Amino acid sequence: MFTAPSKLPARALAGMAVASFAAVGIALIAQHQFDVKPCPWCVLQRAIFLVIGAVSLLGWLVSAKRALRQAALVVVLMLCAAGLTAAVFQHEVASQSASCAMGLADKVVTALGLEELWPSVFMITANCAEAAGYRLLGLPYEIWSGLLFAALAALGLVVLNQRR
Repeated sequence: MFTAPSKLPARALAGMAVASFAAVGIALIAQHQFDVKPCPWCVLQRAIFLVIGAVSLLGWLVSAKRALRQAALVVVLMLCAAGLTAAVFQHEVASQSASCAMGLADKVVTALGLEELWPSVFMITANCAEAAGYRLLGLPYEIWSGLLFAALAALGLVVLNQRR
């Protein structure tokens, strides 16, 4: 007897892409419309969200091929771990420092040439302590970012562990 494959993996990957791109869109609206200036850790998290979105989109496009879909999910999970680590570090360590110049996030953004590549998205315009003062619905932006990384990882784990 033939059973139709679950649509959950494809829908989950599409949703992960949309959520990741939306997170960057919200950050850009906050930056350009409400003058919320990003620090190096904010910019690094934006880059991670964009890569998660791109990998999720690629996984969605190849979702009929289970091995490729699962490979995309594994990459997304690793990126979520990196993003969550960045958000926690920003909240717990970097936000306590008036200067986070030439820290890890700043070095990564500089090494990848992100500011030159797409300045309206990746230009660092605040230090970490300054960025810590910005809040959305009472929570710092890095908390929202960390929660989204965690939610994407949880969804990725559910889909990865789903049986055929």
